[in-house]
Amino acid sequence: MANMFLSRRNFMIITLLMLLTLIEGLLGDKGEKDLRVKSLSRVKRGWVWNQFFVLEEYTEQKPLYIGKLHSDMDKGDGSIKYILSGEGAGTTFTLDDSTGDIHAIRRLDREVKAQYVLRAQARNRETGRPLEPESEFIVKIQDINDNEPKFLDGPYRATIPEMSPVGTYVIRVTAVDADDPSYGNSARVVYSILEGQPYFSVDPKTGDVRVSLAEMDREVREQYQLVIQAKDMEGQLGGLAGTTTVNITLSDVNDNPPKFTQKLYQMSVLESGPVGSVVGRIQAKDRDIGINAEMKYSIIDGDGRDSFDISVDASNLYGVITIKKPLNFERKRSYTLKVEGSNAHVDPRFANKGPFSDVTIVHVSVEDVDEAPEFDSPFYYVEVPEDAEIGTVFKMVSARDPDAANNSIRYSIERMSDPEKFFYMDITSGSLMTLLPLDREEVSWHNLTVLAMEMNNPSKIGSVSVAIKVLDVNDNPPSLTQYYEAFVCEHAKAGQLIQTVTAVDPDEPTGGQHFYYSLAPEAANNPNFTLRDNQDNSAWILTRRGGWSSRTQSVYYLPIFVSDGDQPAQSSTSTLTIRVCSCDADGNVLSCNAEAYTLPASLSRAALIAILACAFILFVMIILMLSLRRQSKKPYLTKEEENVHENIVRYDDEGGGEEDTEAFDIYALWSPRVEPLANYSKLRQDMLPEVQSLSRYVPQPCVSRIGEDGTNVHGYVLAKIYEADSDPCAPPYDSLQTYAYEGEGSIAESLSSLQSPASQTDHEYDYLNDWGPRFHKLAEMYGVSDENIPMW
Repeated sequence: MANMFLSRRNFMIITLLMLLTLIEGLLGDKGEKDLRVKSLSRVKRGWVWNQFFVLEEYTEQKPLYIGKLHSDMDKGDGSIKYILSGEGAGTTFTLDDSTGDIHAIRRLDREVKAQYVLRAQARNRETGRPLEPESEFIVKIQDINDNEPKFLDGPYRATIPEMSPVGTYVIRVTAVDADDPSYGNSARVVYSILEGQPYFSVDPKTGDVRVSLAEMDREVREQYQLVIQAKDMEGQLGGLAGTTTVNITLSDVNDNPPKFTQKLYQMSVLESGPVGSVVGRIQAKDRDIGINAEMKYSIIDGDGRDSFDISVDASNLYGVITIKKPLNFERKRSYTLKVEGSNAHVDPRFANKGPFSDVTIVHVSVEDVDEAPEFDSPFYYVEVPEDAEIGTVFKMVSARDPDAANNSIRYSIERMSDPEKFFYMDITSGSLMTLLPLDREEVSWHNLTVLAMEMNNPSKIGSVSVAIKVLDVNDNPPSLTQYYEAFVCEHAKAGQLIQTVTAVDPDEPTGGQHFYYSLAPEAANNPNFTLRDNQDNSAWILTRRGGWSSRTQSVYYLPIFVSDGDQPAQSSTSTLTIRVCSCDADGNVLSCNAEAYTLPASLSRAALIAILACAFILFVMIILMLSLRRQSKKPYLTKEEENVHENIVRYDDEGGGEEDTEAFDIYALWSPRVEPLANYSKLRQDMLPEVQSLSRYVPQPCVSRIGEDGTNVHGYVLAKIYEADSDPCAPPYDSLQTYAYEGEGSIAESLSSLQSPASQTDHEYDYLNDWGPRFHKLAEMYGVSDENIPMW
């Protein structure tokens, strides 16, 4: 198959080589050398027998002939059939199966696909049998200059410092050409600058942009824009070109000194301005920007260097003048400051251009204000003994008007600082004195606020704190720490410790408390107990004998005398109660005066639980009884009984009893025959003795009956009834107040004795209807005249 592939290009190359050989013979050695160089520079590939070449971008309508397939077995009689397969076979390339001619039927673009790999085979047209093995060949797309250079990273941005020297590197620009760089000059690019001269230049081969003009000043011009061109074909005529822009910014350097906007500043400040308050601001401007424009300020001279200070603000551009010390218009009314402003960051490359600082003068005037009075001390501390007499002057405060007018001052105590008014302040002299007795044990410190006010301007008030410490005086007697109650066992022996006592004293002497203990003088020779002072502010109570018996004497009272060691000495007497108790062998108390201090040892836990259980059962039974009692109540007055009398009063509370009916005229119910009884002046008594003389009002037969038989209860009751009925101040029975039923839910329950909790039977009230006849029978029995019987 070596002679199977014969393209038109191969034929042209062979022809060209033959012409070159002929020319070499004609031109000689020199021409031979030149032609050899030319040929070597133009022809880049050696001839390959199994490949075809075709130019890209073929635009004619008819198919483009590429080459021819041929087999040595082809006799030209059409018995051989050529077959084409591989990339683009049938779509991009077509084959005449009889002649073997290959054509391109589509436009080819090398930048899309640079070559196609195809396979060719010759077969017998009738039998389809391969005549030769399948062979592979390549169709290469030959490049033409159809793509211009492109800057894929453009547009470009770059920053360089101002005042950069010539040749300073700025940035590199790169253009890419899609054409084949290995064939011809289609992809060989050169760079040139179209806009931006004379400030910048570009290297034609590398694309490096550099500074071409010295000392470019940012303050004059900050932004530059360059237009750079990239052209292929090594820049020759007919080459394609592309452009891009490069934006270059000059960054600032500290090459300018600062300048104050004013050579003299005038400022004023109130003398009352607090330390640290702002007086004014100054500025030294700099043509530079950023950190190169940042300033620092300092006061380098002037009579206000000690009274004022200067600092830079948050922007690091302005100088802020503040008060360093309190000002006083009366002492000094103006100040002069010499202020220097300089760059905070100096570039050493430009240090030789001169001083990067400037100086200005600041004149500050102090303005007068009406100031509050000032005390001669910022704080007062005073000590006063608690026994100081009322009216004692213990401190004098002094204040003055700081203004030139020097107005008079009046003093007072701020009300809230002394709400109980322990102290008094003299309004003119400032003398501080006591107004009430002091007691260190109640209040040990007093913190007063003293006010000073100008006479001519009451709104100007000065204040000062006065701390008063109340000093201790030994004015409280010591006493035992608590109420002590000791016990001594019946089998105790002499010298046995039964109680340790301590004392307390509200006073606080300087050297600390020291108490002295002893028995009171009346118990100095006590035969039963003695006291031992331990000299450590405690004392022991000891027995002086044995043989104690609670039957003989169960309680002893021992007076103890306690005194302190301060001057004047204070003392007190306390009584210690000592009980004689029966104890076990270990000294544990069993009982004292029939009052158990501890449970008997024989009482077990089971017995204690049984006692508690019985108490609980008893409590439950009481609750149940009360509940049954409430449930068994029922109304005692039915509808038939509602007409007992027209004056029946019902209560759901305890009420006032009979006194609630005082407004009712009960005399209308009395018979005229009993009017003589109204002459008696005796008032009814609710509480009368059971045994008294009944002979004053009771008829004689009744008295005689009682006298005959002292046990005649019937006669005794009759006499009592008659006595009650004869009382003109007692209401008649037909105005009886019924309390038998108070309604459901009354928390007072029943107050009437007609229904007792012990009785479960209802009372009968019909005796009110038949009481008159019964009483007349009784009167006839005992011989009582009808004239003395009330009408019912």
